[in-house]
Amino acid sequence: QVQLVESGGGLVQAGGSLRLSCAASGFTLSTYTMAWFRQAPGKEREFVARSWWRGGSTYYADHVTGRCTISRDNAKNTVYLQMNSLKPEDTAVYYCAADLYGATSVRVGSYAHWGRGTQVTVSS
Repeated sequence: QVQLVESGGGLVQAGGSLRLSCAASGFTLSTYTMAWFRQAPGKEREFVARSWWRGGSTYYADHVTGRCTISRDNAKNTVYLQMNSLKPEDTAVYYCAADLYGATSVRVGSYAHWGRGTQVTVSS
C-alpha cells in the first residue's frame, strides 16, 4: 500500500527557512516522480516543485524558483523540500505527491498518490 507522510511544517517568521520531509512507504521511490504542491485557504492546490523519477531532474514553480530545493534520498525513501526566504504568501498546507514512472507534469490530476499534508505558516 502506497503511503506518503509529510512532516516538518510549522510557524516561521518571514525570511526564515523550513525543511519539509515526505516519508514514502509501500513502493520503490526511485521509480516514482515525486512532487510538492500547496494549498492556501480558499485557493486551489498549486504546484511547487517536482523531482522526475528518471535521473531526478527538478522543476519549480515560478513563485518558489530560487527559494526552494526539492531533493530525494532513494535509499531512505524520503523526499525533501528545503524552503528559504519564506514569505507570508507561502502560508499553506504542503502536500507530497507521487506518480509511478510519472511524466514531467505540474498538474494535480497527474499524481495518483497523496499525503495528508503539513501546515506551513509564515508570519510577517
